[in-house]
Amino acid sequence: MRILVQKFGGTSVATPQNRLLAVEKIRHAIQEGFQPVVVVSAMGRNGQPYATDTLIQLAREPYPLLSRRELDQIMGCGEIISAVVMVSTLQAADIDALLLSGGQAGIITDSQFGNARILKVDPTRIREALSAGKVPVVCGFQGVTVEGDLTTLGRGGSDTTASALGAALQAETIEIYTDVDGIMTADPRLVPTAHILDRISYSEVSQLAHQGAKVIHPRAVEFAMQKNIPLVIKSTFSDAPGTLITSADRVEETCDAQVSDRIATGVTYVKNISQIKVEPDLPTTSLESSKIFKILAISGINVDLINVLPRQVLFTVQEHDTHETEQRLTAVGYQLTTLRNCAKVSVVGGGMIDVPGVMASFVEALSAKNIPLLQTVDSQTSISALIEGVYMETAVSALHSQFGLD
Repeated sequence: MRILVQKFGGTSVATPQNRLLAVEKIRHAIQEGFQPVVVVSAMGRNGQPYATDTLIQLAREPYPLLSRRELDQIMGCGEIISAVVMVSTLQAADIDALLLSGGQAGIITDSQFGNARILKVDPTRIREALSAGKVPVVCGFQGVTVEGDLTTLGRGGSDTTASALGAALQAETIEIYTDVDGIMTADPRLVPTAHILDRISYSEVSQLAHQGAKVIHPRAVEFAMQKNIPLVIKSTFSDAPGTLITSADRVEETCDAQVSDRIATGVTYVKNISQIKVEPDLPTTSLESSKIFKILAISGINVDLINVLPRQVLFTVQEHDTHETEQRLTAVGYQLTTLRNCAKVSVVGGGMIDVPGVMASFVEALSAKNIPLLQTVDSQTSISALIEGVYMETAVSALHSQFGLD
């Protein structure tokens, strides 16, 4: 079998017209000799009747503290509705299709409701459908526990579904259809000169996602990378080739010298974050700093941009976690200083490994725009800085120019 996994996002299945465009992508795959496996998200976005956020609001109207287990049951309904309608649309186009929920498709998860992790995938039922000449239409974003409870996979979970199925089925390619023509070097709303990347490595796109770019969920990249299956990000609404995500060596093989020698791949940002400074009475030890982070971990608060100094611990949290962070830490005697309305800006690129002067160029770009740096952190493939939110747009544009991405 030449299996192709095709995932269609919320906008791609939101209207009858858009679904017909998706059907044509599926038909084209069949004509090219593939056996497609289709994964769908819930229809539309917040405010539309069957969007996941709309269903969450409906469930929480009577009782805002509804448990995550019960919330998952309604959150999974959006994909079921979408899959039913997509099967109906395919059958109307003379394409035999079969709906499978995440559990029916063999996706087994842990019981971390709202953000479940996939433990294993048994694609037996999908293979049976393919052998019978049917197009399986799988509900994205969901799976089941070994006890049979429906779970959801967290934001971007339909991408993860597609990639996990692609890995389990040893698919030739995984296509992620969305409303943009591919992965861009920056948010075009902030940087008009941003452009589509032809190719990018698994590690680079994972870094872009971790640093705030809403391109594809990092877990989806991990599944594809484990089996070295190419991912393609492309648009339902055009015939543009999209962005190929593959291994670094294959990116280098297929790019010309100018592109393969690039230092940076993209610039991204995360807004609405707060910087927390904790100043213990005594010099900070590893044990003391671990206590701070353990308190936050127990509360489910994610931290970022961590710096542990002799008499100070610095880190950032999302704006919506700021108040709880302050409460949890002050309750056990820590003195805090909080700076709200911050943003993290990052430059990502596999080409910056072992290249001297990259940090100097990063700082130079922001200094030239008189943007104060509150914190910095770097890895082999990224450099990030915390700045005041008011400077975010200027910083992203400056870094995009500085690293030759215009």
